[in-house]
Amino acid sequence: MILVLGGTAEARELAVLLQDAGLEFCSSLAGRVARPRLPVGRVRVGGFGGVEGLRDHLRAAEVRAVVDATHPFASGISANAAAACSEADVPLLRLERPGWSAAPGADLWHWVSGHDEAASTSAELGRRPFLTIGRQSLGRFTGPLATHEALVRVVDPPEVALPPRWRVVLNRGPYSVEDERRVFAEHAADVLVTKDSGGSFTWSKMAVADELGVPVVVVRRPGVTRGVAREDTADAASEWVRALT
Repeated sequence: MILVLGGTAEARELAVLLQDAGLEFCSSLAGRVARPRLPVGRVRVGGFGGVEGLRDHLRAAEVRAVVDATHPFASGISANAAAACSEADVPLLRLERPGWSAAPGADLWHWVSGHDEAASTSAELGRRPFLTIGRQSLGRFTGPLATHEALVRVVDPPEVALPPRWRVVLNRGPYSVEDERRVFAEHAADVLVTKDSGGSFTWSKMAVADELGVPVVVVRRPGVTRGVAREDTADAASEWVRALT
């Protein structure tokens, strides 16, 4: 059994490749999104119960290898996977799309180390921020941006109380450049706040911000777990898995 810790486009692509190769695998989703995009093949939803729970699952399910293809900012599950795989002596690969640090215009963005710094920086840069940082971190922005007219785009409704002047849009990408131009124009967005998610799936907003000269605040990715093999494409991850089987 191959365990894919998923929830990303790369994880879904890998599931297709593993299925085509005739390998037994299961994709695991955290369950934080109400209506997730499901990969092909067997799927489980929900946490494992920390490092011990994941380690016990690896042993009980006779998992032969784990591919951690979670979101670049899902640092908790990645750390748990590294620890559990080490304890269970199961090979682990991190599948993570490249970030945007080398993208055109990245040297002009406001790179910050966390959401608190992103909130304070965006508060100084504009009055009508466009927040695309997911719902779990919104509470870090409500104080610094309490009097701002923020536009929040999330997949599911926020779980924290938001300032009265904020507007929430429930939507799921991908978005075209035309879509993003419309959003920026309708909101009169004067600063974009996002995370270094990488890839092309949500790049359109970055392109439009550059086109309009809107400042961009980008939260850097968390540090990587040392000693874990890494690949940045589903094809390479599939080859890694097949080499073990």
